[in-house]
Amino acid sequence: MTPRERIGHARLYLVCDARPQDWLAAALRGGVDVVQLRDKRLPDADLVTAARAFRAAADEAGALFVLNDRPDLVSACGADGVHVGQDDTTPAQARAAVGPDRIVGRSTHAPEQAHAADADPDVDYLAVGPVHATPTKPGRPPAGLEYVAYAADHVAKPWFAIGGLDAGNAGAVLARGATRIVVVRAIADAADPEAAARGLRAALEERVGAARA
Repeated sequence: MTPRERIGHARLYLVCDARPQDWLAAALRGGVDVVQLRDKRLPDADLVTAARAFRAAADEAGALFVLNDRPDLVSACGADGVHVGQDDTTPAQARAAVGPDRIVGRSTHAPEQAHAADADPDVDYLAVGPVHATPTKPGRPPAGLEYVAYAADHVAKPWFAIGGLDAGNAGAVLARGATRIVVVRAIADAADPEAAARGLRAALEERVGAARA
């Protein structure tokens, strides 16, 4: 299967900055299906270097590796695709850069953005949120649980709830129809990334089953 075909089977998606391969491997062992490298501090050459650990860990685990906001570096990083925000490169531009078989993900924060992404042939999955206010997106007001419920009723493509999610509040988004989640600090800041991922994975599987990418 191509990465575009595999993304629909993913449930647990981790976004983090540059990390050692053994740390990434631990998170993936815990049940992460997709890992995204998002590190805006790094110059291009260092981002490509950091991507090697992500690619190697993803290959070992049979997971997907996505690059944040840099479709121009997807090939150099060996990534399976790219994630773009509302203020970043358009999905059409991202698709032109990454080709027909790689993933293009799109952030959405409101119903009209969800509808646009759902109808866009260049978009493979949506991120829906932020559910809660989060320091990873300063100044972005929370979209709330209502947006999660809206996506569950109206979005046909694979979509992931995102924004301040952790083991303590993931149940609320799952109860409103989410079957996939993106986390950042819940794993990235954990003393034991494998255990943190395993706990989140268990919560997902309790509701939506054990499908993996």
